[in-house]
Amino acid sequence: MRGTTVKTEVVVLRSIRYGEADRILHLYSATRGRVGAIAKGARRPRSRFGGRLEPFFRLDLVLHEGRGELLTVTSAATVDGYPRLRSSGPALSAGARACDAVLRLLDSAEPNPPAYNLLCRYLAILDDQSLERAAGIETALSFRFKLALAAGFAPELACCARCGEAERLSGFSGAAGGVVCAGCEAGSFELSEEAHRFMVEAVARPLSEAPDAGERALRQVERAVGETLEHHAHVRLRSAA
Repeated sequence: MRGTTVKTEVVVLRSIRYGEADRILHLYSATRGRVGAIAKGARRPRSRFGGRLEPFFRLDLVLHEGRGELLTVTSAATVDGYPRLRSSGPALSAGARACDAVLRLLDSAEPNPPAYNLLCRYLAILDDQSLERAAGIETALSFRFKLALAAGFAPELACCARCGEAERLSGFSGAAGGVVCAGCEAGSFELSEEAHRFMVEAVARPLSEAPDAGERALRQVERAVGETLEHHAHVRLRSAA
């Protein structure tokens, strides 16, 4: 049976050396979701792929889809290489954590345009060194919260996730899936008003305008998102810091 040709835009999430000269790629595609591919001969000095098949590159790919699980890269053109991101240690680390979060949370072959666009937007923000706090924890947590929303796992923030009460929201329960009131706080952890406000504003604001919060509130936000994903997506993310 002859294979088919697939053309799609992707972000390289992970690139692994394979054999003497090949690379195995974990990709996130705008039109096909998670994709695994092999680039044969990619590590040879005169490879036609050059250095494009590294993490964070946004590419237009032509892939051959045969009988195996991995597609074969036959052509690659750069859409954006985010060069300034690669020259900054904090931005590089933040980009790696973002790609790892996408890799862990979005394992479906179904396309998720909001998630793909969010990842591209975050990489562009990290690449724009004129934006203050681009690689900071506030932007990283806003990205993580929006990614949970795009994946369908955003926590309940408007009312108690257990009883629906809209007042006295003082805790957070990953098992319940959101904020909880004083009467339902068993098994929850304390959630400050500042942390609650951060999450509400992170949903409403553009990623480049992540809200401010103190260290204690940011730790609570990270725990809230982390516990929600552990309970409901069965995914544990690396620390955002």
